[in-house]
Amino acid sequence: MRELWQLGASALSDLIARRAVSPVEVMREVLGRIEAVNGPVNAIVSLRDREALMGEARLAEAMPPAGWLHGVPVAVKDLVEVKGVRSTRGSPLLKDHVPVADDGLARRLRAAGAIIIGKTNVPAFGLGSHTVNPVFGPTRNPYDLSKSAGGSSGGAAAALALRMVSVADGSDMMGSLRNPAAWNNVYGFRPTAGLVPGEARDGVVQHRLSTDGPMARDLTDLEALLATLSDGAYRLGSGKAPRQPRIGWLGDWGGAYAMEAGLLAQCETALQGMEGLGWAVEPVAAPYPAPALWEAWTILRQFAVAMSLGAHWRDEAEQALLPAQAKWEISHGFARKVAEVEWAAETRLAWLAAAREMFTRYDAVVLPSTQVWPFPVEARWPEAIGGQVMDTYHRWMEVVVPASLAGLPALALPAGFGTAGLPAGVQLIGAPGADATILALGRAYHEATDWPALHPPAQSP
Repeated sequence: MRELWQLGASALSDLIARRAVSPVEVMREVLGRIEAVNGPVNAIVSLRDREALMGEARLAEAMPPAGWLHGVPVAVKDLVEVKGVRSTRGSPLLKDHVPVADDGLARRLRAAGAIIIGKTNVPAFGLGSHTVNPVFGPTRNPYDLSKSAGGSSGGAAAALALRMVSVADGSDMMGSLRNPAAWNNVYGFRPTAGLVPGEARDGVVQHRLSTDGPMARDLTDLEALLATLSDGAYRLGSGKAPRQPRIGWLGDWGGAYAMEAGLLAQCETALQGMEGLGWAVEPVAAPYPAPALWEAWTILRQFAVAMSLGAHWRDEAEQALLPAQAKWEISHGFARKVAEVEWAAETRLAWLAAAREMFTRYDAVVLPSTQVWPFPVEARWPEAIGGQVMDTYHRWMEVVVPASLAGLPALALPAGFGTAGLPAGVQLIGAPGADATILALGRAYHEATDWPALHPPAQSP
């Protein structure tokens, strides 16, 4: 049998349920793995006391199974409040914050039997697809320590890739699941908006734009965690792939999205794999004007962030500690007029209607997960792509906006490796509510490719 730390959550769950291994053995191996490989990568932060964790594992060993994650160690994204565990959101404003209650996501994980061992690293307040913050520093890419792991679920993706965790939660407003999944050669799923419950503190606009979702190295674990995060709203095994799926390839959205050299070609190798499965893949013209999508997105995102972080902005001392990304979003958000927000909401609905029409012709559409390869970890963000200047801190991630703005289910699939040995990925996007179908298609793709097992980072098996 492989080392326990190499296994996925479902495999560990089965072994624990059959008492073939104990939660104590699993915890010991997982903590040993973290000690061995986390240092250079910095994916796991706020790791709890070893003796306390071993005590919880011994308690799990003595108790009957509480759920499918019974006795399985998990690390929760550091945007989530976890009772008794330092929860910083990557900000010096919260560097000593220890919650007295769990967020809903943490409660659902505990109810499934998971043992929360610590947190996964994030950019400050989750802003920007580059995991670096003043509290813990950067998370580095396991495939090249000089590169970014992406974000905001960069810590989760890197921890998964290096087998420090068997499954992970993430969240996605603007590609925060999809970008790091691509750059760390794992899977990430952004569910249909509303499938996974939000937190009590979420504003209405924020909840419609952002969602929690699962990350894993295979589709079995991904679906099982989705069922947990959705509080049972997603039913395991409910999806069935069409016999001959019709797939639309959106490429660079008719030239609207700048792409770094070699990235589109690498994504097209994933399409060739889909065709090898008997899927009918064909190019699709851009179904909606990209400038309108971008303008609507930036307005709604600015408004949502301003509502979420406005209290820090109003306090002069706290404002000084906000990252540049937050200051940009909040200042613009408070300057927006009601008519602008209304126009953005109307544009969102118009794009959703156009997307629904597109999905009468296709079972799914495909876009690249990123517009660039992993960039140097010291950089703030990519400031230009192929000579085209990026006019905001996040313009280089515009390719994730269509799914986010319409609240569509989007599965980030590994797409192999470029000539520099760095991972790429594609988004498999479906109609609203087609989560089960998209995951069924993803399962077929995974069984045919299994990039996470075939090409782990050098520090992995």
